[in-house]
Amino acid sequence: MSESEPKRSAAVGVRARARAELVAEITRSARTQLAEHGAAALSLRAVSRDLGMASSAIYRYFSSRDALLTALIIESYDSLGAACEAAEALVDRGDLLGRWRAVCHAARGWARANPHEYALIYGSPVPGYAAPDDTIDPATRVPVLLLALLADVAAQREERQVEPEPVSPLLATQLQAMRHVAEVDVDDRLLLEGVGAWTLLFGLLNFELFGQFANTFDDADELFGHQVDAAGTRLGLIPTD
Repeated sequence: MSESEPKRSAAVGVRARARAELVAEITRSARTQLAEHGAAALSLRAVSRDLGMASSAIYRYFSSRDALLTALIIESYDSLGAACEAAEALVDRGDLLGRWRAVCHAARGWARANPHEYALIYGSPVPGYAAPDDTIDPATRVPVLLLALLADVAAQREERQVEPEPVSPLLATQLQAMRHVAEVDVDDRLLLEGVGAWTLLFGLLNFELFGQFANTFDDADELFGHQVDAAGTRLGLIPTD
């Protein structure tokens, strides 16, 4: 190795760190815009003004508003996924109901702490924006936890020789398409119950965060816990011990 190679390598490392720090500053400013004006009003020019950059300079880091939105969406999905994974990992593998509760309560805690990021990924679509494939893997981090639970429930039912109830032909066709995407091998009835539990979770979060519980369940703690447990019971989430 020549004497100049370590210097070049060090310079590349410094530039990479500087770029990463500036990208983090850009996304921080964008999240502030998100909170103040909403995703539809996100503007690269406004971000560049906030950071004191030339408006042309920011395009070296994000080619368009949509590219910046995609980065924010991926960050949000990854942050939510990490919170739910960390909470679920602390629960004994045999405590299926406990794992379900952990995922749900972690999702709620994250959503309440990050309402604008939650709205970005589970609120109204941003006009004119189409999410690229880059967002798919981060978006699946929480569903993967639920699918793992369904697989464990299916294994329990197989041990107990529980015969699944059939579903309608249309639902069976739709679930088959979903099963192909999700790569999960559970019966139609259980997968359908999983879809119900998933939509219940985010329906509860949407109602709470977007003010639909005002004057009824303003403190939604009890309601949330009750509904999460009821959904877990319908799924058959019981400890293996």
